Amino acid sequence: MIGSNYFDYAATTPLDPKVLAVMVPYLGDNFYNPSAGYLKAIAVKKELNEARSRIAKALGCKSPEVLFVAGGTEANNLAISGVMQQFTDANMLISQIEHDSVYETANQYKNKKIKVNEKGIIDLEDLKSKIDKNTALISVMYVNNELGTIQPIKQIAEIIHQELDNRHKNKNKLPLFLHTDASQAGNYLSLNVNSLGVDMLTLNGGKIYGPKQSAVLYVNSKASILPIIYGGGQERGLRSGTENVVSYVGLSRAVELSQKNHIKEQKRINDISGVLLTELKTKLPNAIINGDRHKIPNIINVTLPNQDNETIMMKMDEMGYEIAVGSACKASNDEPSRVLMAIGLSEIEAESTIRISMGKYTTKESVIGLVESLQKACQ
Repeated sequence: MIGSNYFDYAATTPLDPKVLAVMVPYLGDNFYNPSAGYLKAIAVKKELNEARSRIAKALGCKSPEVLFVAGGTEANNLAISGVMQQFTDANMLISQIEHDSVYETANQYKNKKIKVNEKGIIDLEDLKSKIDKNTALISVMYVNNELGTIQPIKQIAEIIHQELDNRHKNKNKLPLFLHTDASQAGNYLSLNVNSLGVDMLTLNGGKIYGPKQSAVLYVNSKASILPIIYGGGQERGLRSGTENVVSYVGLSRAVELSQKNHIKEQKRINDISGVLLTELKTKLPNAIINGDRHKIPNIINVTLPNQDNETIMMKMDEMGYEIAVGSACKASNDEPSRVLMAIGLSEIEAESTIRISMGKYTTKESVIGLVESLQKACQ
């Protein structure tokens, strides 16, 4: 049983027992390679495609538009490189606060960074000003993994439609695609790709109580991308390699559950978040909450003036509470958070900031205990 003192759900979520239950058969008797030609393997292939169809239904897209890959990092790499390697003279736009798997991949190509305001929301006017006739891709995350801020994806899609209309008039045939990394969004927001207006969307199983190293890249059938992994031609030739059936079956169940329960879970966590913020204001009045009100409720980013976040994290760990000092992918890096610097925090302030992220096992009682321990850690 997962303890209620775990507060790093943005880094990874525990496997849901309902997800594990559907995975078990594929760890045993249903072990077959779905590319094989005999009946039992064909049956596994059918079940894999049924898992794909369930995800497609949850996303509001067609089954062939769902690509299975090994984790959110690979999905983001495929989305970016899959577009950009086609157009050697093109450039792309990303926000200043993207996950490293987007940020570092974009740096392999010509790119421009979209500014964000002090709340961590991208500047749409800056985005408009940086689109030029050679821009082929815009990648902006749906929800930021450190602040929890929700980005205006639908508005970005509208801007792109206007740009494409202008290109059509000017006989510019270069496409302009929109990709969003929705890894943090699935438990709390709708992932309907038609409503969002995106061409590509990344969804990470390890963030929605599914298996780690399982992910989906939605690719609109009208969007053309090239593979970055070559081999046997699985996943429409865009992601070769024997399919990880056990993980993808589990992922499909996790996607179904997250989308079925996201409104109810958002409300539950929002109530708990309210208790957490009240406790912080009472017991740690100098604490500063970063980010915007327009955010998912489970991520709270807190600056604790005159404290060292690494020391706080270790003290909290000793008291039985697991929190983070930023993105788990940068936990071993001594550099201050790029995200926090982008919203205007100083290096000292960034190094005094912690991330508290809640999930399905978090209770009101546990957040009260968390803040009491945090108060002790700061003394």
